[in-house]
Amino acid sequence: MSAICLLRIGELELPLLNHLRTHLAQVFQIPVVLSSQSLDPVFSFHPERHQYHATELLARLAQVENPEAWRVLGITAADLYIPILTFVFGEAQLGGRCAIVSLHRLRQEFYGLPPDRPLLEARLLKEALHELGHTLGLVHCDDYRCAMSPSHSVEWIDVKEARFCPRCLSRMLAPNVG
Repeated sequence: MSAICLLRIGELELPLLNHLRTHLAQVFQIPVVLSSQSLDPVFSFHPERHQYHATELLARLAQVENPEAWRVLGITAADLYIPILTFVFGEAQLGGRCAIVSLHRLRQEFYGLPPDRPLLEARLLKEALHELGHTLGLVHCDDYRCAMSPSHSVEWIDVKEARFCPRCLSRMLAPNVG
């Protein structure tokens, strides 16, 4: 059976992952499982930036064996970057099998604000949908409410909805069309 596999990268709260698992299963209508495996992100840490290289993590994530996984979504609390950007909320293999999302800058505490669990859960779901959308071949969308809208800041995530717009949904269901 095919499933979306959530894989922990570093230490994470199980209730947060279970919330994400439940909601991704509702959106994609397939099982979402939490892998018993995990990945230590230390190899991708770059001390000159005090951040973790997202592309290095994504490459290692792609090597994790999970034959029943339709898609593998790595979740981490590490602060991610790619060389051309100061930070990223996540990264994905466009049209591939793997994606990664970071909680680091999704947390209100990063911005000096009190914790807000419902907001964190909503942001995580939106970014997980966004990165999984890339694995399905979707590119950034002009509809600011669509999960595939780009996320240049956390405020842009907050404006999005946890859904794909009709145009992206049709492309996802019929990937060989336009």
